[in-house]
Amino acid sequence: MKIYKQKIKLKSTTQIEFIDITDRVAEIVDNSGVREGQVLVYSAHTSASVIINHNETMLIQDFMRVLYRIVPLNDQYAHDIFELNKSHKSDGRSNGHSHCKSMLLGISETIPIERNKMILTEKQNILFVEMDGARTRDIIVQVMGL
Repeated sequence: MKIYKQKIKLKSTTQIEFIDITDRVAEIVDNSGVREGQVLVYSAHTSASVIINHNETMLIQDFMRVLYRIVPLNDQYAHDIFELNKSHKSDGRSNGHSHCKSMLLGISETIPIERNKMILTEKQNILFVEMDGARTRDIIVQVMGL
């Protein structure tokens, strides 16, 4: 069995942002030489997610509206008080909402590989979901198989 790993670096520009990384992951799978197996796409962050869904503009707007409705910015999050405490090393962001959104979406997806290609339908895209931008982020892509 072969294991191939590569990191994707991203720079988000807005608080919530859906970034299509399908082509970048496909390139990593192609470079791995793995013909049959799977690829793990993993967000190395607790306030960002990786999902598979359709990358369609109106649908992305719907996703954002639902996320804001389920986890509103103006709620009171205990984490925000902890983050703003001067005795704790922090970047000072009030981002409890971002962690809660990430918990709902998850931080990874695993996609099967067949004949050196990911098995995704034409309406499936791999999306990195930023929930605490603008930030520089790392996505770990690990390809495993034969």
